[in-house]
Amino acid sequence: MSITNIRTRFAPSPTGLMHLGSVRTALMNYLFAKQKHGTFLLRIEDTDAERNFDPGAKQILQDLHWLNLSFDEKPYFQSQRAPLYQKQLQILIDNNYAYRCFCTQEELEKKRARQITLKQPPRYDRTCLKRTDAEIAQLIANNTPYIWRMNLGTNQSIMITDLAHGQTTFDLNHFSDFSLTRQDGTVTFMFANCVDDIDMQITHIFRGEDHLTNTAGQAALFKAFNAPLPIYWHMPILCNIDGKKLSKRDFGFSLNDLQQAGFLPEAICNYVAIIGGRSFTNEIMSLDELANTLVFDHIHTSGQVKYDVEKLRWVNHKWINQYDPEKLRNVVKQHLEKQYPAITTLSAEKLDTLIQTVKTDVHTIDEFGNELAFYFTTPTITKSDLALHLPETSIDQILTLFQSHLEQIDTGDQFLNNIKLEAKTKNIPLKQVFTALRVALTGKPIGPGIDALITMLGTDEAKKRLEKLQNL
Repeated sequence: MSITNIRTRFAPSPTGLMHLGSVRTALMNYLFAKQKHGTFLLRIEDTDAERNFDPGAKQILQDLHWLNLSFDEKPYFQSQRAPLYQKQLQILIDNNYAYRCFCTQEELEKKRARQITLKQPPRYDRTCLKRTDAEIAQLIANNTPYIWRMNLGTNQSIMITDLAHGQTTFDLNHFSDFSLTRQDGTVTFMFANCVDDIDMQITHIFRGEDHLTNTAGQAALFKAFNAPLPIYWHMPILCNIDGKKLSKRDFGFSLNDLQQAGFLPEAICNYVAIIGGRSFTNEIMSLDELANTLVFDHIHTSGQVKYDVEKLRWVNHKWINQYDPEKLRNVVKQHLEKQYPAITTLSAEKLDTLIQTVKTDVHTIDEFGNELAFYFTTPTITKSDLALHLPETSIDQILTLFQSHLEQIDTGDQFLNNIKLEAKTKNIPLKQVFTALRVALTGKPIGPGIDALITMLGTDEAKKRLEKLQNL
């Protein structure tokens, strides 16, 4: 079957923070639509008012904007589409695809417990489908609460097309007559989801493998409405490195975790798009490059994909080092201004110098705070600090060496060259000399080159820090 007008959708519920699985779902729908010159739309599934965590889906919209995943049509809100759902529900009722269910939650739970005890599949036993018209009329007259259920029928099967699993057939005898409405009259996720997909002419549905069991019922709804079935891709579940389903206990489960830790949106999308698939010659790709590179005709069929934070850190490191300098400066400045308020007073040129000097050593934006701490906070150095990295017998000799050449620090290379020459004459290992210089300037034995440090600090500040060593 050839589909010329590709339409995909991202349909989150505003019931919690965006997590990595949702990011992956949104991303794959976006990339597929982009690759096929189709339409990517956003639909907010907010029919469960009691659980709505994000009224108006403001956080969802912000997250998608931050990830650079732009949708092609204005967002749809299911809470605004009740008339359509009622109209479509009536069609099911008129065609005997729906029936009233008066069973209470307590009754349903007892039945379910009994079925489990008897080692039977826990499915609704269709008690209310078997009620007579007179029984139903009496229950209604008594104002007995009820919901509408889907009548799946018996001895039926339905087949869907899945990009990973191929042709998949469901025997509907193995599935329960699911709820179409709640007792307050609002419609369920299963029903609204299907009605919207039909109304919005969605051609492809990409979502997690955990939704596969929902698909049988929704496919039955498509059939009941005599609507063409979309093509599915039930994507492998994201798991932690131990193979367990990713959860709130795992770092990076929520997008907010990653944002706060300083991961770039490009890196997150890049990583999420390439895990679990085929190998790539170049793994670092923009959204445009991903859309042009991913092959959706041959999908990996694994039931799970392992989320490796270290691989994500590597991808983020690569993106940091290829980021536009101005863009990187703005991101670092915004991320660190609470930690170091003085960063807002630095010139663009000065901040660029600091960032570009240390960026090869960082994997997240957050790590710039540690790498640049020495610039904003003067380290307090003692002989004990130096002794952690140098032989005690060399410390006084090295401090004397610094003192004899300190006045030349503003001469740049001449300062370092003179220290090197004298150190060589006195048989002081250069490694010890540079370690002492770096500890004095930054408080740490490793980091940028000495000439770069002096440039970053400025000769006046570097001199002040070295002069403090005279009092040790």
